[in-house]
Amino acid sequence: MSNSFGQADPSAWTLRDLPDQTGRTVLVTGANSGLGYLTCLQLAKQGAHVIMAVRDLEKGRLAQARILAARPRGSVELRQLDLADLDEVKTFAKRLLDERKPIDVLVNNAGIMMPPRSMTPQGHELQFGVNHLAHFALTGLLLPLLLEGRDSRVVTVSSDLHKRGRIHFGDLAGNRNYGRIAFYAQSKFANVLFALELDRRLRAAGLPVKSLLAHPGYAATNLQMSGPTGVLKLFMRFGNRFLAQPAEMGVLPQLYAIAAPEASGGQFIGPDGPNEKKGYPTQVRPVETARDRGLAERLWRLSEALTGVRPGFAGMKGIAA
Repeated sequence: MSNSFGQADPSAWTLRDLPDQTGRTVLVTGANSGLGYLTCLQLAKQGAHVIMAVRDLEKGRLAQARILAARPRGSVELRQLDLADLDEVKTFAKRLLDERKPIDVLVNNAGIMMPPRSMTPQGHELQFGVNHLAHFALTGLLLPLLLEGRDSRVVTVSSDLHKRGRIHFGDLAGNRNYGRIAFYAQSKFANVLFALELDRRLRAAGLPVKSLLAHPGYAATNLQMSGPTGVLKLFMRFGNRFLAQPAEMGVLPQLYAIAAPEASGGQFIGPDGPNEKKGYPTQVRPVETARDRGLAERLWRLSEALTGVRPGFAGMKGIAA
């Protein structure tokens, strides 16, 4: 395989390096298209049991059929989940908890990008609600199942745009000043704060679950087409065609975070090319403000209040308790 600059790179991590996943269960949100679909496809090919969490069941069935047509060694299960509605997130998690089946990896992949301002049923700005709050709640609720898994991981998919983000604590819903790009960056910055704080709390409690981050660089997926409108959508279409790397390259960082034996908690995996736009998986650094413990703890407390989910770490023993 050649890298994004047309040069052979035998040391790069590629699909050839994806380990066997037989016996592992991986839950992927936003699984019917883009990076989520490719994640499910490649993991199923390597023997995993993949739970595809999708908002649209019909699109999910089509995606599931495409994966099965590839004759994977693993299995594929389809479940409906609308991350815009926290009540649905809680119902979804309760069903899994009631089944008491361990989960080895939770991939917080789903996201929406730069739509016109809109709100979730609970009154949260949509990008913050879907990209951050829903995944915060889902992770907290499913921790008992992850504790029963093998080499358990939570992989949260962020964006290089997190570097432009800040948490608008005084105007989270954008009532006074909403900007599509600014509030997308806020949600991706929140992803990074959350995942790093989750790693710290898991380590402090001595729990055997890793929290990692990944971002795809600039990868051509349907995400850029589904949210933006007008001139912004035209720009995204141009970028996808002429500037972006293929989605098949963009998915590699999250596959590395999911499955590479050497990946460890607290790592952020992104492309190795200039400005992290293209390339093969490597460890990258989050923006410095994302390492602010006080900021992360403030967001954590706020997320608990807004979702009603308060992940407990002390004394947590998994589903066998």
